[in-house]
Amino acid sequence: MTRTTHTPEHPILETARQQVLEDGIGLTEAQLVEVLRLPDAAVPAALELAHEVRLKHCGEDVEVEGIISIKTGGCPEDCHFCSQSGLFDSPVRGVWLDIPELVKAAKETAATGATEFCIVAAVRGPDIKLMNQIKFAIDRINEEVDINIACSLGMLTQRQVDQLASWGVHRYNHNLETARSYFPQVVTTHSYEERLETCAMVKDAGMELCCGALIGMGESLEQRAELAAQLAALEPHEVPLNFLNPRPGTPLENQQLMDGKDALRAIAAFRLAMPRTVLRYAGGRELTLGDLGTREGLLGGINAVIVGNYLTTLGRPAAADLNLLVDLNMPIKELQKTL
Repeated sequence: MTRTTHTPEHPILETARQQVLEDGIGLTEAQLVEVLRLPDAAVPAALELAHEVRLKHCGEDVEVEGIISIKTGGCPEDCHFCSQSGLFDSPVRGVWLDIPELVKAAKETAATGATEFCIVAAVRGPDIKLMNQIKFAIDRINEEVDINIACSLGMLTQRQVDQLASWGVHRYNHNLETARSYFPQVVTTHSYEERLETCAMVKDAGMELCCGALIGMGESLEQRAELAAQLAALEPHEVPLNFLNPRPGTPLENQQLMDGKDALRAIAAFRLAMPRTVLRYAGGRELTLGDLGTREGLLGGINAVIVGNYLTTLGRPAAADLNLLVDLNMPIKELQKTL
């Protein structure tokens, strides 16, 4: 991509141009703090550089994914941002999705051009009943839909990891959500280390690891940089980037929406921390960034999108995102079938 600005870059961006773009080495935690503190006038240059980095180290393709919950609500964990917790007075109540509905959703997802379909359950970790349902769902989907299947089922045992891998699960999602230093402020029913253990087992089993972030929960800029650095050290295949959408009845219901410029700084910073990682637009971008910000992020380091709705909140219509990718001349990635 040809640079469109001829004014001198901010010093951290000059450093990143050599270190990240040319040498392929992600920024350190201290350097990421500098990116997150860039003045508003430098944000377009940061996004432009992040876009150059993703084109050079990831290519031009954009990966599209749909998600659906097989079990919504009633979760025993107390993640303070989540309306699916059974411990809060939120309007989401426990609901199970039957297998025919799941297959129908997979077909609809594939029809949008998506190459990945993620089955999600609001649980601490799957029991035998849920694992059997997942196996049955995977078999039925594979019979009728040509799409890669991912799962997000909470914390796993080694046996469960091995089972999912043997069933052909392409990718497993288990988010860190926030920095190690801020984690106890957000979750108390399980530890950051427990999440890391599941992530390590998933990688060791040969599945791709999807490990995301949720920013705008009241963490400091330093903790935002800490999270990006910790994700970079984990080396996940994909990082979904979520922005808090405060949900009624949760402890974070009164948290103010993240500023759009701060969200764009974070997009650039996460790309400059992880030059080769799939960086996916996920929940909250509709409120935090809107249509214009969504476009800026796609031209600022993002190279994957969840289309349609999320687990408990509405997303942009799939057609709106797909049309935007066409407008930006960004080809949708066609993943090779691996199941």
